[in-house]
Amino acid sequence: MARMVMCKKLGKELPGLAYKPFNNDLGQRIYDSISQDAWKMWLEHFKMVMNEYRLSPADPRTNEILFQQAEQFFFSAGAQLPPDFQPPPAKG
Repeated sequence: MARMVMCKKLGKELPGLAYKPFNNDLGQRIYDSISQDAWKMWLEHFKMVMNEYRLSPADPRTNEILFQQAEQFFFSAGAQLPPDFQPPPAKG
């Protein structure tokens, strides 16, 4: 059975991540309080951030920017989705 968390992003109890995504305090906070569904949303947001900021995985500043973006995405004021939010239909 999946480990359940009260997801900070989606505001409901959902299956949590199977592993800590980053080896730092932010990774622990995400593991403790972010669902698999919210993590999937982050992965899409992550792609947009990488492209918009033209980040290079080889640049040491990239992780700093991504950690800051993840903090805002998951935990900042207004990060939680509106109660009537409906995700777009999954592509088949």
